[in-house]
Amino acid sequence: MAIARSIVTKPKFLVADEPTGALDSVTSAEIIALFKDLNDNGTTVIMVTHDEHVARETNRLIKILDGRIQSDEEVQHANT
Repeated sequence: MAIARSIVTKPKFLVADEPTGALDSVTSAEIIALFKDLNDNGTTVIMVTHDEHVARETNRLIKILDGRIQSDEEVQHANT
């Protein structure tokens, strides 16, 4: 419900903290697909996650440790 409330106003950016943390794999995939669609249509999505599989679905992956950026990389997908 929180995601629905967040996107109804068509924001320029969306910040999501562990959006798939307590979800089953099917619902998690649906949320990631929604975020991809939002991003494809101009919304910047900033997501915090500890799930490496979810992180690898993004276009850019920034890893932070102890408040410092450890790496910043573009994620290459097999179909691109």
